[in-house]
Amino acid sequence: MSTRYPFTAVVGMDDLRLALLLNAVSPAVGGVLVRGEKGTAKSTAVRALAELLPEVAVVAGCRFSCDPASPDPGCPDGPHGDGGADARPARMVELPVGASEDRLVGSLDIEKALADGVKAFEPGLLAAAHRGILYVDEVNLLSDHLIDHLLDAAAMGASHVEREGVSVRHAARFLLVGTMNPEEGELRPQLLDRFGLTVEVAASRVPEERVEVVRRRLAFEDDPAGFAGRWAGEEAALRERIVAARELLPKVALGDAVLLQIAATCAAFEVDGMRADIVMARTATALAAWAGREEVTSEDVRRAALLALPHRRRRNPFDAPGMDEDKLDETLERFRGDEPEDDPDPGPDGPGDGGPGGGGVPPQGGEGPAPETDGVPEQAPAQAPEHAPEPEPERAPRGAAGERAAVKAGEPFRTKTLSVPGLGEGAAGRRSRARTQNGRTTGATRPEGTLTKLHLSATVRAAAPHQRARGRSGAGLVVRRDDLRQAVREGREGNLVLFVVDASGSMAARRRMGAVKGAVLSLLLDAYQRRDKVGLVTFRGRAAELALPPTSSVDAAAARLEELPTGGRTPLSAGLLRARDVLRVERLRDPSRRPLLVVVTDGRATGGGPDPVGLAARAARLHAADGTASVVLDCEAGPVRLGLAGDLARDLGGTAVTLDELRADAIAGLVREAQVNRSVRRAA
Repeated sequence: MSTRYPFTAVVGMDDLRLALLLNAVSPAVGGVLVRGEKGTAKSTAVRALAELLPEVAVVAGCRFSCDPASPDPGCPDGPHGDGGADARPARMVELPVGASEDRLVGSLDIEKALADGVKAFEPGLLAAAHRGILYVDEVNLLSDHLIDHLLDAAAMGASHVEREGVSVRHAARFLLVGTMNPEEGELRPQLLDRFGLTVEVAASRVPEERVEVVRRRLAFEDDPAGFAGRWAGEEAALRERIVAARELLPKVALGDAVLLQIAATCAAFEVDGMRADIVMARTATALAAWAGREEVTSEDVRRAALLALPHRRRRNPFDAPGMDEDKLDETLERFRGDEPEDDPDPGPDGPGDGGPGGGGVPPQGGEGPAPETDGVPEQAPAQAPEHAPEPEPERAPRGAAGERAAVKAGEPFRTKTLSVPGLGEGAAGRRSRARTQNGRTTGATRPEGTLTKLHLSATVRAAAPHQRARGRSGAGLVVRRDDLRQAVREGREGNLVLFVVDASGSMAARRRMGAVKGAVLSLLLDAYQRRDKVGLVTFRGRAAELALPPTSSVDAAAARLEELPTGGRTPLSAGLLRARDVLRVERLRDPSRRPLLVVVTDGRATGGGPDPVGLAARAARLHAADGTASVVLDCEAGPVRLGLAGDLARDLGGTAVTLDELRADAIAGLVREAQVNRSVRRAA
């Protein structure tokens, strides 16, 4: 068995260690989401937590870790009699990002179920994590169908496995801990809300702390057992403190004044639902128990808010999680009420406190830095009326000849659905039709490997002609492996949406470019909701640039779009050829993910060679020859329109859509206008 890095040897990251310890004291807090850049020891700290948890009493021989004091009456291994009890360490089960559905929820032997009526169930990771920790590294990259199962289990405390009417249920209550790098994409709001607390981590910028990190890591790699032995005393003392805090937790009083502060804080920050209030109450109680107190104070509420509310305040994927601490302090002061003064010393110091790098128990005082919000696009005010004159664009700083400063994006809106034609087999998502593991059943086939989705009627039809030859005598159907049929299902896939944005001088009018950026921002929001990867190519002056390689982070794409300057000539052919190179590489990396090319331009071409229009047409026809699905977002404005974007769309083999047509409510608006006109005519 490998030796894990000691929890008390982790340098810095006070908020992360405190959040993990609060969940160890009170698992009802609901888990932790750890957000941060790569290489910040997020996984190391989480894995080290398992060694601090007290042992778990389980029914002897139960594969589902039933509690001997209150065994699950519906346990598949039950009913449990007086079979005795065992004690084992608390488990930390890791869910790989690429795990199959059967690996997560368990698998059911359909052949035995049909032929013998026996529920032969092999437990999955949810069963193994019951009464322990379920850890998901890179949780934001988890497939949608696995996220759905996690949501169900987290909400109901149980896992259900359904296979064509045959079902198995078992308890699945676990501490959910996830780590993620926000640069690789955000979480769905439903799963984000399931994490009780969230913390932001970043590598220390203090040279002394960085030196201590390297020193301890090298010492651990040279002699893991010896290094762990040197921290064994601190680990044991911290484990005892967790046990003491657990015993104190039921005695902690949560007064009405504190509950009012919690409710007022959640209302002031406009969080959705009531889960935030409940999580804050549990976190504040755990903080008091961890500090050795039997009463919750305003400082506990404040610290609970900083841990429980930031990720619940996101209104769209481009909002950075964070808290206005001044507003928080004002709210708490306003609803303070009559309570004892906050204890400046929140509890007994744990072993190792105060040493270099904070190797022991996380300190209980102090405030973390306000979350960063750099790079998050700000929404501009509503666009000016169509007839308003376009103001002169601002000039860029000296040294950027012909370049204009970046323009703020207009208000995003709900877009019409753009999809790739045909039937794909890519990653699960919500954009284009595809063969998937989940969705409506469209046919049946012989299974290749393990059967996952049984097509019951096709299986029965395959087995029926052979019943007499197989000597069937009872009521059961004699089924063999060759009779089983796999259901073919059709659902939706996520695509690679590659934006090719014209940033030349012809697009540089402030009001116009703001509207264009607002449209692209709307498409990025749509890509986030449909679980796409996105990339961004821009062209202006003499060349094209890959502003953002294909990624799952629409936040990064929105930030690059917001910073995009404009000016210069229009090398349309260079932009199209650069996009083709990007798509060629991505087809090699992920051949099953189909691309959708979105070209944002007015169709003009004034750079790139002696015949810029002809070069652009030839580059577009190369995309058509590759079979790339494409859409041209026509940004041409003014009373005289040349229709160049439509010509480009024909060369690409795609379609052209104007800014007005992109809005999902455009057709509905026309219908409503027609209905009003009809009513007026009838009244007349």
